[in-house]
Amino acid sequence: FLLGLRHRGRLAALAIAVVVIAVGVPLWWKTTETYRAWLPVTQINQLAQLQLQLSVEVEVVFSRGTLTAEHQKKIDPTHTRLEEHPVDETTVLSYRYETRYRTATIMEEDALNQPTAAETDESLHLLSESPCGSVVIYVVPESTTLLPEGVSVYVGQRRTALLRAGRPMRVGVGLKEVLAHLETQVQQVLKVMSFSHSDITAALSDRVRLDYSSREGLADSMRAFKSSPGYEITFSLLNPDPKSHHLHWDIEAAVQSYIQPLLSKLAPVADFSLDSQILYYAVLGVNPRFDPSLNAYTLNADSLSHVINPVEARLGSSAASSNPVLNFLLYVPDARHSPLYITDHRKYTVVSNAFSSPRWGGIMVYNVNGTELPVHINIDMTRVMGVFLAQLRLMLGVQSSTPPPGFLVGPCGPAGLADWELDRLLWSRSVENVATATTTITSLAQLLDQIGNIVINDNIAEQVSAAVASLQLAVGQLEAGNLGLALQYSKEAILHSERAFFDPSLLHLLYFPDDQKFAIYIPLFLPMCVPILLSLLKMAAEARQRRRERQDKKE
Repeated sequence: FLLGLRHRGRLAALAIAVVVIAVGVPLWWKTTETYRAWLPVTQINQLAQLQLQLSVEVEVVFSRGTLTAEHQKKIDPTHTRLEEHPVDETTVLSYRYETRYRTATIMEEDALNQPTAAETDESLHLLSESPCGSVVIYVVPESTTLLPEGVSVYVGQRRTALLRAGRPMRVGVGLKEVLAHLETQVQQVLKVMSFSHSDITAALSDRVRLDYSSREGLADSMRAFKSSPGYEITFSLLNPDPKSHHLHWDIEAAVQSYIQPLLSKLAPVADFSLDSQILYYAVLGVNPRFDPSLNAYTLNADSLSHVINPVEARLGSSAASSNPVLNFLLYVPDARHSPLYITDHRKYTVVSNAFSSPRWGGIMVYNVNGTELPVHINIDMTRVMGVFLAQLRLMLGVQSSTPPPGFLVGPCGPAGLADWELDRLLWSRSVENVATATTTITSLAQLLDQIGNIVINDNIAEQVSAAVASLQLAVGQLEAGNLGLALQYSKEAILHSERAFFDPSLLHLLYFPDDQKFAIYIPLFLPMCVPILLSLLKMAAEARQRRRERQDKKE
């Protein structure tokens, strides 16, 4: 009986061990493993080595009297120029210019006979609208009256430019010399109307470290807001003395007349929301100084940095939205500190009586006249919106660089933004979005590779895959010269990459590291495993003992 009981005990211990090893351990391993969905790691590594090619379609149209009949027969209708600019070890930029040469049509010749360059620009636009990102250059005779004396290039509000034919394009000059001289002028036009290498490298600031050669270059890079799917724009009227000043501003009509046309044209770039408010008893927080030479109070440039913080506390919270907020403040000084002027570092009064703060907004001081209080004032919104519109352009990244000598830039039109200015912004935003999205995705991939305890659920994998696909499409559209589609895909890449990167399930603190896992599991499994292990050791010892006894009997 005792032998049978001992035999059953050995079988029971063996069965328990088999169940634990064959069933329990795999089941425990499977139920406690970290789920990690598949990610396109190979494609992400390829994006880490970013090679961007920007293609621009350029059309050069020769008007009557700029090319000889012999040159028209010999000229190659197309010409491709490729520039390559390595930025760092992982980023290479290349620019491809597809130039097409042709002569002007009869209708275009009629348009070029308009009295002024602005009317010619509008007439040419009515004939045909150039696609987004392209540039059309009309070469006009040297003796043309469209361009003022001393002006060699006129840039209108569309995507066209008028270029005066120079001396090398006269009769008797070879075609090679004509095109070489023309190529130099075309390159200058493209740097103004399309993009420059400095603009594109500045858009890569999230990916590469840039070395700004001047304080102006650093200021320009810091002034504009980073690319975002949307922006909140707030107009505020600050009235520190409502008892003395009864202010009225027709902000709704002013926004519809001056701001909304610009925002409508910028609709491909981002979504915009507008609101306004009036703040009473709101002061700047800095005591202005009285200047006897001006017989007025002044705020110097050194004190302007202390103006924003006290005012910002009264502007309200922007926590309801994750989009950047652009603040535009109109300040009417109280009677004790009126008139109030802003002075620059050289102690000269600023003409606009306004200043802007990088990536925050702008403030304008509006002085009122009147000795009898209270004063009822209708604010001149035309003057105010002219200042705010210029500041808004700078905050959104619309560059207003000084044109080269001999260039004349026409008015930007009723929208406050020329078509070619929009194209320059789209080029920069597209490249910036691609650079930001690739940095986000590659950082996320490195993080997930280094920390194996983070769960990668299917939603994150879908967002990463969608971001990679959008990035590939954006890069392809930039290479094809489809600027509008490139911007659209780059915006989608930004959205998908940020959703994946900021997913709440990626918080590392939600998961235990390996040492904590052992601290939890050992008290649970050790009491169960020790008896089983001792029984197996005892069974192994008894088996060895029986084997020795059999061998002894045989001997």
